[in-house]
Amino acid sequence: MANETRDIHRPFALRAATQADFRAIKSLIHTVGINPTGLDWRRFAVAVKPEGELVGCGQLKPHRDGSHELASIAVIREMRGKGVARAIIERLLTEHTGDVYLTCRASLGPLYRKFGFRTAEVAEMPRYFRTVKRFANLIQRLGIMEEGLLVMKREG
Repeated sequence: MANETRDIHRPFALRAATQADFRAIKSLIHTVGINPTGLDWRRFAVAVKPEGELVGCGQLKPHRDGSHELASIAVIREMRGKGVARAIIERLLTEHTGDVYLTCRASLGPLYRKFGFRTAEVAEMPRYFRTVKRFANLIQRLGIMEEGLLVMKREG
């Protein structure tokens, strides 16, 4: 991952995560309530304020089946709506030339379509994502999860 990227129009800079960021990454993931499994600081891009405070993160996570997942996109509440998530997503996607998948709440589908993602059909999903989709469908039918889960794909 390239070094820090600063834009004078944004109140944050983007850079590759360092090991020193890992505690803040885990804390942010926990705070926003997203899947905390498979966190590896070496795969993360982070957004930081000029004084160094981590305000957002995201990773491109490889799976055993050879697929790659855009994952762990999180932004602190006071920085939402300021382009942090967009900048992180764009950076991660420019660094990977192959297909990329993601899982998200159905209501977030329109957001990811802006980045070239589309809803993936079960037959085209790599094994990992088929398993996730089956599990999500089950917990939704059981009433544990209100909103459906999408598996989306962006072709590289």
